Amino acid sequence: MSEPQGAGTGEGSTQRLPVVERGTGPDTAPAPDEQGPGAPDAPAVGRAGRFWSARRVPAGIVALLLLLLAGAFLYDVVAVRAGRAALGWRQDLARQLAERPVDDTWVQVGAGVAAALGLWLLVLALTPGLRRLLPMRRTHPGVRAGLHRNAAATVLRDRAMEVSGVQSARVRMRRRRARVRAQSHFRELDDVRADLDGVLDDAVRGLGLARPPAVSLRVKRPGRKG
Repeated sequence: MSEPQGAGTGEGSTQRLPVVERGTGPDTAPAPDEQGPGAPDAPAVGRAGRFWSARRVPAGIVALLLLLLAGAFLYDVVAVRAGRAALGWRQDLARQLAERPVDDTWVQVGAGVAAALGLWLLVLALTPGLRRLLPMRRTHPGVRAGLHRNAAATVLRDRAMEVSGVQSARVRMRRRRARVRAQSHFRELDDVRADLDGVLDDAVRGLGLARPPAVSLRVKRPGRKG
């Protein structure tokens, strides 16, 4: 850059200003997008918990059943208040509840079904759900990311297939463990297993998961045809 100067420097004369290059200072850190592939991972920020499901289907079913039940009772109450007789099913229900003892089989069956439904609703309310979505490590506050199990399994399978001697590989991904089953048609099994251990460990770290799963590896020869 240049800037025209005032008196004493001559009309039209210029003076070169100093230019500061970006990232040349001793205390200047490179930008995140300028860091090389060997740069260390960003530190985790905050706790990466599991994702909670909205539970739309169970909530919708329960809301619909309660709406139908409440509507039926409300209609019957209004009809009775208007001078009409109560519906037959409500009279039968009231008579059955009044006459049947507590130790009756149908009463116990109904109580068991109601308790099971209530326990199921409590489990749905107190558990996160979305078990197929693995939470990733948080590197920015306020930002959460997740990786589907199938996508993580595909990444591990592709990395396993890159190892020399691997003919086929199957990966079964869970929240705490990844089971890898590989078949090797040449090379020693111990050498293939050692290479796979290193490759899969790097692949798991590269997924960026908040809780990296442990890898369970088994390598064998393909079965004979015929």
